Amino acid sequence: MTNVVRVLKHFTCIAAMLSCIACSDSEAPESTVATTMPADASAGPVPVALLSPGTASTQAPIPIPAPPQVPAKGYFVTDFTTGAVLAASNENERLEPASLTKLMSAYAVFRALKDGRIKLDDIVTISAHARSQEGSRMFVEIGTRVSVENLIQGVIVQSGNDATVALAEHVAGSEPVFVDLMNQYAQQLGMTGSHFENSPGMPSPQHYVTARDVGILAAALVREFPEYYKWYSQREFTWNKITQPNRNGLLDRDPSIDGLKTGHTESAGYCLVSSGLRDGMRVISVVMGAPSIRAREDASLALINYGFRFYETKQLFTANKSVLTARVWKGELEQIDLAPNSDVFVTIPRGQEGTLVGAADVVNPLVAPLERGKAAGKLRVTRGEELVGSYDLFPATDVPAAGFFGRLWDDVKLWME
Repeated sequence: MTNVVRVLKHFTCIAAMLSCIACSDSEAPESTVATTMPADASAGPVPVALLSPGTASTQAPIPIPAPPQVPAKGYFVTDFTTGAVLAASNENERLEPASLTKLMSAYAVFRALKDGRIKLDDIVTISAHARSQEGSRMFVEIGTRVSVENLIQGVIVQSGNDATVALAEHVAGSEPVFVDLMNQYAQQLGMTGSHFENSPGMPSPQHYVTARDVGILAAALVREFPEYYKWYSQREFTWNKITQPNRNGLLDRDPSIDGLKTGHTESAGYCLVSSGLRDGMRVISVVMGAPSIRAREDASLALINYGFRFYETKQLFTANKSVLTARVWKGELEQIDLAPNSDVFVTIPRGQEGTLVGAADVVNPLVAPLERGKAAGKLRVTRGEELVGSYDLFPATDVPAAGFFGRLWDDVKLWME
């Protein structure tokens, strides 16, 4: 008798639901049919396997010492791939950049090349304004014609103020317009603590950066313009029968260092942005306001070595490779693979890979229609109680809504669960 009552109840509920859905379909588009469970409810964390899990250790974690103390007004050390901060001091203080400014000038020039507004073989006629620049120079002469490619090497290798202004005029028509472009790109990159007044880096009260901002800029140069990055490791360049060496002495002191830029004025002190690559891990160091050339090099090398020795960057998941399979309701497919849309890397203290745990939170119920570009869950990586990173999970393909009877049947099953 009990079974008969249960069946009658089910039929009664199904009939009521049929009535509700029929009314709903007659008044609303298919995509707005209500479900019996909230669409944003979480099904709880689902464990997911890491790409290359480390071996858990019963030993105490390797201690991470404090960064080396270096003679500088400020510094910033970061992992290029993940953006993890490895060491920092006064990283948000406004400081005079001197020729580190030319990193921003180069960024604007590279963007013009990438956008097709200029070409490497463009010929630039040197103006009187460009020729009149003081300080470090490429030694271009008024009225001479120089290619963009040669001027770029004059900027990067020789730190030529004259070459920088010549490129600024070629890209934007005048240096002031180019400087406005520099400031707009800085804002786009998130360099909120920086402002530029000229293209070469001459001292000015409103010309300043932060060490953190310079680190952001350096990473953008490496990431966005790999085809031009080669010039930052070029040892020397000759123009007008004058050969000048790259001022970055770390290029000769450490084979892993392949960039980036020096800077110096009496008020700014000695500055150096360095980038090094070891075993697939790239570390970027920004040192500002050191008391001498040797001091900026020693400080930079000490900070880069610290980053490499005590931290490591690991790939945990591959872009568009399934992390888990989720149940889909009211769709033409019943299951769908979920994956991150880019490779997932984390930077952690060395020896801690075995403590990483991956888990996913998926929308429950996951109701069609689903779009490939719309996140359907979150992938979380933790180390103990610490959240190392959180990444969106996307359906492997679009999932259209099922027909009327398919939606109806899933409504019934959702109600009965």
